[in-house]
Amino acid sequence: MRIKAAVIYKPYAPYVIGDVELDGPKAGEVLVKVVACGYCHSDHYVSVGKFNTPHPVVLGHEGSGIVAKVGEGVKSFKPGDRVCMSYSYCGECFACLTGRPYQCESSWRLNFGGRAPDGTTRLTKEGLELSTFFNQSSFATYSVTHQNSLVHVPDDIDLRLAGPLGCGVQTGAGAILNVLKPEAGSSIVVVGLGGVGMSGLMAAKACGCATIIGVDMIDSRLELATELGATHVINARNTDVPDAVKKITNGVYADYGFDATGIAETKPATQRCTHAFGSLAFIGPAGPLGLIEARNITGITQGRSIPAIFIPKLIELYLQGLFPFDKLIRFYDFENINEAAADSAAGKTIKPVLVMRG
Repeated sequence: MRIKAAVIYKPYAPYVIGDVELDGPKAGEVLVKVVACGYCHSDHYVSVGKFNTPHPVVLGHEGSGIVAKVGEGVKSFKPGDRVCMSYSYCGECFACLTGRPYQCESSWRLNFGGRAPDGTTRLTKEGLELSTFFNQSSFATYSVTHQNSLVHVPDDIDLRLAGPLGCGVQTGAGAILNVLKPEAGSSIVVVGLGGVGMSGLMAAKACGCATIIGVDMIDSRLELATELGATHVINARNTDVPDAVKKITNGVYADYGFDATGIAETKPATQRCTHAFGSLAFIGPAGPLGLIEARNITGITQGRSIPAIFIPKLIELYLQGLFPFDKLIRFYDFENINEAAADSAAGKTIKPVLVMRG
């Protein structure tokens, strides 16, 4: 079928929206009419040639929409269902079979390899093969993905908000709620207040942390962090962060640390923000971290979240007013994808969400 999609033809090139051909759903797959899609830093990284995803490519992996058609064997979804899309996994490896699909042994191939699980590409432009992303490619008006990647979205939430739950939001919130699991009354420092970090900060607030320290270099993000639950904020541009955390915690340092920057060089400073028996979670490369003293240090993929279970919990927290992730979002028309990408890269918008019209 002919659809509209945003194509990146080579690294650092702009997105070009135009007509492409999309194959229909095969067994176990679902065709989704995309309503909206979040813009994530992973999209940016691939757009500039990182992660080795082949170009040309249709990116987008935080899509939400309405089921248009289902393939053979799909029983959990039907046309008309409201859904959001998340990461792809094989369902057959040791990690998947033991309930840890976020660590799927085929995760890199399925999400960044540019092909569907059967090795084909479903997208073409005048005979030119286009790589897919997260087996979803939702910077488009329609997307084909496996039913395992879909999550039902209830009627009482704006469907445009649901897409970011599938990656950035669940990664940050999951780091807190699924991994660190801080006790009520404890202290935590969150470094890097983009969509992932802010989601972690809100989760820390929701589970009762008493001292929540937000760290970033952009003043507007620090202001929003205060609104969303930070008890203290630190501008890392002009402050020694571990020293400031030590003062805030009366010389004890924090019980927990979450580094959401994805930058290896920030990890040692975040580690120094926690005390000798603290716990630290991070995304991205580890950098020169050492397992010193009694600290528990762990890496995070997708917030160790099982989307079909965790995303409904986040939606319920949102509906109860305990997880206001909508305050991170700014909507852009799909046609303005290059503006959204630039605003995300510059830190002007924490979570851009593209809205498909018609």
